[in-house]
Amino acid sequence: MKEALTYSLLDSHFAAFLAARCGLAGQRRQIFEDLVRDLSASMMAGHSCLPVSPHQEEILAGTSLVSGGEKTPLVVHNGRLYLHRYFTYESRLAAQIREMAGLTFQVPDAKALLDASFGPGPGVIDWQKRAAETAMRRALCIISGGPGTGKTSTVVRIIGLLQQAAGGRLQVALAAPTGKAAMRLRQSVEGSLGSVPSPAALPAQTLHRLLGVRRDSPQFRHCRENPLPWDVVVVDEASMVDLAMMSKLVDALKPGARLILLGDKDQLASVESGAVLIDLVRALPDNTVELQKTYRFDASIKQLSRKVNQGDAEAAWQLLLDPVCEHVGLLEVPPQDYAGERYRPYMDLVAGAADSERVFAAFNSFRILCAVRQGQRGVEGMNKSVEQYLGKRGYDCLSRVWYPGRPVLITRNDYAQELYNGDIGICLPDPGDGSPRVWFERPDGTLRNCLPYRLPHCETAFALTVHKSQGSEFDEVLVVLPGEDRAVLSRELVYTAVTRARKGVLLSAGEEIFRQALVRKIQRFSGLGDMLR
Repeated sequence: MKEALTYSLLDSHFAAFLAARCGLAGQRRQIFEDLVRDLSASMMAGHSCLPVSPHQEEILAGTSLVSGGEKTPLVVHNGRLYLHRYFTYESRLAAQIREMAGLTFQVPDAKALLDASFGPGPGVIDWQKRAAETAMRRALCIISGGPGTGKTSTVVRIIGLLQQAAGGRLQVALAAPTGKAAMRLRQSVEGSLGSVPSPAALPAQTLHRLLGVRRDSPQFRHCRENPLPWDVVVVDEASMVDLAMMSKLVDALKPGARLILLGDKDQLASVESGAVLIDLVRALPDNTVELQKTYRFDASIKQLSRKVNQGDAEAAWQLLLDPVCEHVGLLEVPPQDYAGERYRPYMDLVAGAADSERVFAAFNSFRILCAVRQGQRGVEGMNKSVEQYLGKRGYDCLSRVWYPGRPVLITRNDYAQELYNGDIGICLPDPGDGSPRVWFERPDGTLRNCLPYRLPHCETAFALTVHKSQGSEFDEVLVVLPGEDRAVLSRELVYTAVTRARKGVLLSAGEEIFRQALVRKIQRFSGLGDMLR
């Protein structure tokens, strides 16, 4: 379903600026200005381009500001209008991916290695074996599957097989879009190392760190002229990787390198422009394997996520009402009251000066996930309500900003301190002088701390938006939908929220809002799939 565009002042001023220089007049100029405003707003909504009609394309052809790909502010290609930068990202990425997708390797004894690792012939893990075979024989391998389908354990087997075939000489890098996702990837890989033949422990890092941040620049140290040294690059949570980042990553791979992308094609697409993983899965079936057996989920959560993903609102709602499904259900009390009680054991650990590992584990066991930011049922309202609930019960959440136990979400990148949008820290007293410090878990499992005044922009994080929760998992989630329909509500949003939980899902929402969300399916305008095909 196509959502209505929301226009900002920037959209209008940008459109007016180009319209004043387009050389068109009258109605044709107005159409041009409207298209540019729509394009600008579409970019903010996550699209990489704007579809245009033949009549609109004819009008755009009448100005020197538009070309078929030359150095002009706007580009029209295959019936789509682009900003030049994003046309470059998309067309360059498509060309590179096409080349990678067609590159194959001859691996001696590949069948014997696969049979030794997975067993001969088809079986329960046949999809995992097929993914491993694809990764061994092709430069590009895309492994899609929902949470708990064994993506990480499969890739650990793949790395082990590749190392065996290469005599242990391969240089392998693991990366993810966010620090939290990188840490989860590291933990998952370490959890699989003891059960399958594999190389020694592999560090995981953010894509920013992998590519090498350059201060005050959107470019990275590693690029086509200075490629990455790795023979194999594995990227987890690939659905979160936007068009610009994926283009820069592929651009930085050295010739002949393998790229393995792991992700869930049914999750929300990246916050920024594009829906790269979905486009790749649809356009490159020979390079894609979808894992279909779930190993980790509670059966009720698995069933609920499947019904949500299918858009079967009736069946999903009945599951939430069914008392037999004890790990999924509807919340019948105010969400802030339930959440406040769930956070009390965590706050007790903080007050009792428990070690930081226990504090982080307690906090990460539960999270409120909201569809929207504003309003009483949005992130801002829920965070404030939880603080008030805890404050009334004796916890020091109201008298000062930096109270012990305050969780914070970083919302802007700070490359100097290696803190990135989406990182979560917890305010705890300094063991030495008791002054407030904010502690962060690193991808390698260690902790680091910062003085509060040195942090980039951050906000309280008892509640997160569903978008910000991507790349994370919790034992239990409380999903809070708004009281009225919003454009952000979609099947993908509810699916992503439900699949953040390992053991329990509670929903706080009206039936009609829930049904409307499952009817709405996100459409991202992109030309990448057509370019690939």
